Amino acid sequence: MTHLEELTSTLNDLVLINNDRIEGYQNAINSLETKDADLKMLFAKMISNSRDHVSVLGDLILEAGGEIEEGTTASGKIFRSWMSIKSLFSGSDRTSILESCEGGEDAALKAYDMALSSDVEMNVGVRQVLMDQRVSLSGDHNQVKKMRDLNKTLA
Repeated sequence: MTHLEELTSTLNDLVLINNDRIEGYQNAINSLETKDADLKMLFAKMISNSRDHVSVLGDLILEAGGEIEEGTTASGKIFRSWMSIKSLFSGSDRTSILESCEGGEDAALKAYDMALSSDVEMNVGVRQVLMDQRVSLSGDHNQVKKMRDLNKTLA
């Protein structure tokens, strides 16, 4: 496998993880009640962030001569299914949904950490994009965690 093929494969993995986030947060929005407008807005922002990440990653993939993958990862589908089942049993309470979302955020951060620590050859610009997106995801993770902790104390 050439270094460009390895790079596009790694970038496509991150595209799929971001697609997982988009679907996971859309599922979370659909599980929330009308009174949870604050979480719906937060999750919509995170969907927008992931769409932006996918767009930038897609440009990098095309620049490297690759093709952008569509869809989601297998583990992402499992995460979304588990979240759907859990929300049925928990009555879609805010804390449970936030806990599920935090698990998804942990997976996304891990994917970026793996990409950044891999042996895949990438130029400084690509590495900077991945580091910037990881920082963005870390901020999202911290917001979800803060909201989860707040909801636990209020429950």
